[in-house]
Amino acid sequence: MKRGIIPIIMVVFLLFACQNEQNEQNEQKATEKQQGKPEQNRISKKSEEIRDYVKKDVVIAHRGSTYWTPEETEPAFLWARNIGADYLEFDVQKTKDNQLIAFHDKTLKRTTNVADVFPDKVNEEIDRFTLKELRQLDAGSWFNKKNPDRARKSYEALKILTLRDIIKIAEGYRIAHKNGQPVKEIINGEWTGYYLYEKDPNDNGNRPGLYIETKNPKPGVEKLLAEELTRYGWNINRNLKQIPTQQGKVDIANTNGRLVLQTFSKESVKELEKELPNVPKCLLLWQPNMKDNLKENYQKAIEFSIKNNVQLIGSSIAGPPNNYGELTAPWMVKMVKDAGLYMHPYTFDTEEQFRTYRDRVEGVFTNRSDIALEFYGRKPKDEPQEILINLGYK
Repeated sequence: MKRGIIPIIMVVFLLFACQNEQNEQNEQKATEKQQGKPEQNRISKKSEEIRDYVKKDVVIAHRGSTYWTPEETEPAFLWARNIGADYLEFDVQKTKDNQLIAFHDKTLKRTTNVADVFPDKVNEEIDRFTLKELRQLDAGSWFNKKNPDRARKSYEALKILTLRDIIKIAEGYRIAHKNGQPVKEIINGEWTGYYLYEKDPNDNGNRPGLYIETKNPKPGVEKLLAEELTRYGWNINRNLKQIPTQQGKVDIANTNGRLVLQTFSKESVKELEKELPNVPKCLLLWQPNMKDNLKENYQKAIEFSIKNNVQLIGSSIAGPPNNYGELTAPWMVKMVKDAGLYMHPYTFDTEEQFRTYRDRVEGVFTNRSDIALEFYGRKPKDEPQEILINLGYK
């Protein structure tokens, strides 16, 4: 019986010791607070190093372009690359068969002909379709109907892209075509859902980075993204490949800043940090989610960023044509900068917006990379339409 008492005494002792240690920690925090010592209110030195992987005054090509081309399609990213944008920005979503595609909306009805091809699945989300099913859709004709002044015959029947497609574009390739159709990748006699690539004869040497958003994130998308980026040599933590660059051209693809991850979801931030540590991360903010107590919610977003190794805040700007809620006001910018974070607001579409926010930001999401580059003194030698024609889009 005495032997049975000894373990009980040891357990009680350990519990007492743990409680005593916790009480001491709480007392220490209380003392520091009384003495005016602030809790951590700035990102760490390591996080500052990661932040500085990203150059200042970067032009982030929002969905490639929503103005000149159908968003998140091949011409959008080829155009953004050739015009000289620093980053190709896009959304990743997971398909039913665990492939990563670039698509903004939860459903397909706004920017594809899903109603014609899959009339019984018009309102279904992306993860209810396989990659092969998604490749059947026309992701370009809607743009011609909506924007007849910028319509091009070559936008008809554009394909939804995969993460791999965009990586290849950033590296100077394009999807190979034969008789007007993309060349399918066949393995063991079966189409994989992927296409083959060829060196783009119209590539002008720019090597932009990738700015990827986990959109409508489903469980496991962050892990899948990390696996794909590692497979293709874009994970700076391992299996990093060298991407040849040319002097005088955009060279971000061959730096530690080649990849930036972004999301509105705090849970996705945590998963991204788990799967892809040391990669710059951007927490996106949306005014309707914060309006009940804007200042307090803004402060909470900053505190979350500090705690979870986020280096960038993606806030909205006011004014036409988007008329978003203002999340880049001077007092907000001061809070962000005091915490050591940088600002990459969205979405810049006019010269007036660039002038208004010029001194508040370190980078811009824009649908008009042409205007942004000119504003930053990097005007391309060719006009936007000429670049599209040179790329074969007439």
